[in-house]
Order: sequence, then structure tokens, then C-alpha cells
Amino acid sequence: MKRILFAITLGVMAAMLLPSCQVATKSMKEPANHIQFVKDDFTYSDQVSGEASETKILMIDWARLFSKNMGEIKKDGGFKFSIPVIGGLTSSKVFNYALYNIIQDNPGYDIVLYPQAETVKISYLGIVVHSKVKVTARLGKLKK
Repeated sequence: MKRILFAITLGVMAAMLLPSCQVATKSMKEPANHIQFVKDDFTYSDQVSGEASETKILMIDWARLFSKNMGEIKKDGGFKFSIPVIGGLTSSKVFNYALYNIIQDNPGYDIVLYPQAETVKISYLGIVVHSKVKVTARLGKLKK
């Protein structure tokens, strides 16, 4: 009985100590003040795109189980959505991963304008679901 209890205790301790998690975010603080901008206050990029994919096996994304890369914007009292996006929003995690890739590949921009998403989702009997999202948008940078 003591050996079984010792083995269970050792297993629980190993399970608690071995896994490690990593989260990488890009964030911008959302101001509480109201500032009105016009189109001429920004310089715009050409169309840029970012892609992301996700494969879920038994409804779990094993590749991102302990590591996530998402673009986020902080709002007073916690997190709101992703980066400052003008246009339609979506609640898809894969969409947020693609936005992260756009921000990562194009540093120095302040806003994302009207993102368009192409989504392909393939399901194999509901056990394996593969989602691929390509987001295309223009980016804006405030003029100095």
C-alpha cells in the first residue's frame, strides 16, 4: 500500500513539475481618451497577408497546448480583442494567430485596416479538424 501511495505521489509531483507553458503576445495599450483621426493622418501599406493553421485532434490543438502567439490589445480591466482593427472582427483563434503573423512580419505599424479572411476547414470524421486562415489587410502608420 505504501508503494502504491508513493508511486501516485511521485507521479502527481512529476506531472506538476514537468510541463511548462509559454505565451508570446504583441500588445498595444488602448487609450481611454478620445482622439479623432482623419485619413490624411496616416500612411498606408500595400496589401499584406499573414497565414496561420491549426490542427485539432480530439478537439485539442496539441501544437499550441503550451505555447501561443497571438496579437492582443490591452484594455482597462484586462484584455479586449487583438490589435487595433478597423473593420470586421472575428472570434477565431486561428484568425488571431494570422494577425500576429502580420504584426510580426510588418513592425512599426499602428493599425490594421479592414482585414479579409479566407478560411479552409477540413474535418476527418470530427476526430481531426484542420483549419487554415489567410488574412489580407492594409496597415496604417501615424504620420509624425
